[in-house]
Amino acid sequence: MAALTLAAAGMLAAGTAAAAHPTIDVVASNWKFTPSKITIPVNEPTTLRLTSASGVHGLQSDELGIPLTKISIGSFTLVTFTPKKAGTYVLHCAIVCGPGHPDMTLTVVVTP
Repeated sequence: MAALTLAAAGMLAAGTAAAAHPTIDVVASNWKFTPSKITIPVNEPTTLRLTSASGVHGLQSDELGIPLTKISIGSFTLVTFTPKKAGTYVLHCAIVCGPGHPDMTLTVVVTP
């Protein structure tokens, strides 16, 4: 741990520290995502940490560069993407999950 801290301090001193990108927790359940809306900046890598509270769900967006991702109970799945264009994107659950499936959405607002 000390070596890692010293290495990070050295990077800061040299002015080469990598910028951290945001990680956003998203929980899927029958039949919603929580939060249901997230806001992220354009051209900055963002990581979604996905898990499910009930059932198996999925997320995908060709426009945002999110591959088809299965979301399961009891585990976390990380998806990192870099939005290239500002706008509002409505992502639907990508795996049929029951009667509320058609209304299960995650809105991603990408700001300039």
